[in-house]
Amino acid sequence: MVRVPKLTRAEVAQAARNPLLYIAERWTPSPRTVRRAAMSAVVMAVLIVVTGGAVRLTGSGLGCPTWPKCTDESLTATSEMGFHGAIEFGNRMLTYVLCAAVGWAIIAARSAKPWRHSLTRLGWVQFWVVMGNAVLGGIVVLVGLNPYTVAAHFLLSTALLSVAMVTWQRVREGDAAPRPLVGKAVSQLTWLLAVVAGLLIAVGTVVTGAGRHAGDSSDVHRIPIDWKMITQLHADLAWAVVALTVALWFVLKAVDAPVGPLHRTRDLFLVLLGQGVIGYVQYFTDTPEILVGLHMFGSCLVWIAVVRVLLSLRERPMAVAAVPGAAAAAEQPEPAAAG
Repeated sequence: MVRVPKLTRAEVAQAARNPLLYIAERWTPSPRTVRRAAMSAVVMAVLIVVTGGAVRLTGSGLGCPTWPKCTDESLTATSEMGFHGAIEFGNRMLTYVLCAAVGWAIIAARSAKPWRHSLTRLGWVQFWVVMGNAVLGGIVVLVGLNPYTVAAHFLLSTALLSVAMVTWQRVREGDAAPRPLVGKAVSQLTWLLAVVAGLLIAVGTVVTGAGRHAGDSSDVHRIPIDWKMITQLHADLAWAVVALTVALWFVLKAVDAPVGPLHRTRDLFLVLLGQGVIGYVQYFTDTPEILVGLHMFGSCLVWIAVVRVLLSLRERPMAVAAVPGAAAAAEQPEPAAAG
């Protein structure tokens, strides 16, 4: 049994005033722990998208018909609400797990020595994005799964995934000024790729909003647009992203870029191939739920790969502190040779 130390009244007051500082003064996580904490936020950001898709694809979007309670009388789902209530309420509860993962990342970043303010700020950005998306999720329920709010809900989840990926990358880097690894033209091509990929994901939400998976068995409003036309636009943007990825890979080879950007671009290409196969199969098989869910998961992987390509174009070396003893020894003159 580990003996729990007794806290004085002053220590309790200090913990209440600034709990992060209180923990940081008593715990120093290893670099591996900080990396795992940052990765847990990435994993949960993906998982919340996948489970949100499961809510829609099982028709459980209004399984809890109100918010923040599940019903007007109950905070939780009841047995009378059945399968759909359990699915929707389970997705809501997963938001708390996501908050816990983000909270762990914040605590680990704050407790690391030395304290890197940039990592803590990124953790708090994640926290407020999660809070904003939770409120938006409630609005989605209150407006009866309006497809525009559902699309915004998904895009804000993608924004959370972006910040989580940047945080994970920054944990593995130093705080020195970023140093580009490629030229300006290559960087501009990569940003063009990222913009088109962002448009691809945004148009994908319109495809979903106009499609047949409304998220509930009731008469849910759909986006009044020709589904085949918007699906064709989505496919065209996908091919544009593939073409830009191939072009970027050849340009990186031509300029003899470091292996990091090359490998990240190759990974993006492979993810795009898998996502494309799923997309075409679901289109020609009348969008079965399982494939739509896999496609949503694939969209997260595509965006992760895009962010990794962007982040691979520069490096932030770890700041190496000078060793005073070695510096002093180097400054001492050599003893005169014996004559």
